[in-house]
Amino acid sequence: MLDRLALNLVKPAVDAAARHLAARGITADQVTLAGFGFGMLAAVLVASGHSLLAILPLVANRALDGIDGALARLSTSSERGAFLDISLDFVFYAAIPLAFGIAAPSENALAAAVLLAAFVVTGTSFLAFAVLAEKRGLKSTDYPSKAFYYLGGLTEGTETIACFLAMCLWPQHFAALAYFYAFLCALTAATRLQAGWKAFG
Repeated sequence: MLDRLALNLVKPAVDAAARHLAARGITADQVTLAGFGFGMLAAVLVASGHSLLAILPLVANRALDGIDGALARLSTSSERGAFLDISLDFVFYAAIPLAFGIAAPSENALAAAVLLAAFVVTGTSFLAFAVLAEKRGLKSTDYPSKAFYYLGGLTEGTETIACFLAMCLWPQHFAALAYFYAFLCALTAATRLQAGWKAFG
């Protein structure tokens, strides 16, 4: 829901960082991998009970995720790079709830499982729509710079990161936050299923 607004707000800084890195020969794939490394560091910190320390690498992961796309657009973007980017994003999104489940299994395991299931449903509807949209030659007017059809919804990347940050700040409330966000993800999946039903009828 907020991704388009967030992308517009950070675009000048992201583009400037991408130009700076491109001038030094840094590739988009290298930035993607570096961002993934920060994301996994955040997950390890959460799993070991240091959720506050996880905030910085978590934010770094998201910042680099924006920069790699801008960097790819400065050169010849590749389908391999887009595949790497989206695949590692999904690993990161799964790793954070799992890490909270590991950190306090008796309090968090069920909530983490529910949230992960919700992520599977939203991710499946998101990717299924993108595959069929590509087959039909549909283009997203809301996110024209994306490598594939980006179907928005109530819970997008911006909302997910905000939820993760809240979990890191208040880990004692992880279960409540996870259940609430899983509910929002279910609503997102429902709207995407409806959109797909209409678009591909």
